[in-house]
Amino acid sequence: MKKVSGIILVTLLSTISFFSCKTEETANPAFDLAKAKTEIEAANQVTMDGFAKGDSVGIANTYLEDAKLMFTGMPAIVGRAGIQSVYSGFIKSGVSKIDIKTNQVWGSEDILAEDGSITIYVKDQVVGQEKFIVLWKKVDGKWKIMRDIANSDLAAQPSN
Repeated sequence: MKKVSGIILVTLLSTISFFSCKTEETANPAFDLAKAKTEIEAANQVTMDGFAKGDSVGIANTYLEDAKLMFTGMPAIVGRAGIQSVYSGFIKSGVSKIDIKTNQVWGSEDILAEDGSITIYVKDQVVGQEKFIVLWKKVDGKWKIMRDIANSDLAAQPSN
């Protein structure tokens, strides 16, 4: 009987030891696209607030240092300093408000694409309506604009 009890005890201890050494795999939480869209909309609110306050630096800080801005009627601008200068020019020209509407966001936990529309105001008058595609990159837990391209919904003016 002692021999059987010893075998059972050794088997039991071996089993406990085996299962206690098993490491749990930590599953990465599933990427939450709806949450990411909310974060993108919050970042867009920073831009809208920047126009309301005349803060081109705050707007530019939503971009990566090496971001590229591609707007209709101008060459591509590379770098946050150049992008800040573009937004400063818009504000100095009288743009006092923009409304950004995110239509759709897709991508992964590192890079997202967003398409949407922008309404541009001088005082309370609508002076522009545009559509855009923005590529966002997550850096240090924050979404930053990597590429920004927009074009006007207004018909092109014929050249003389």
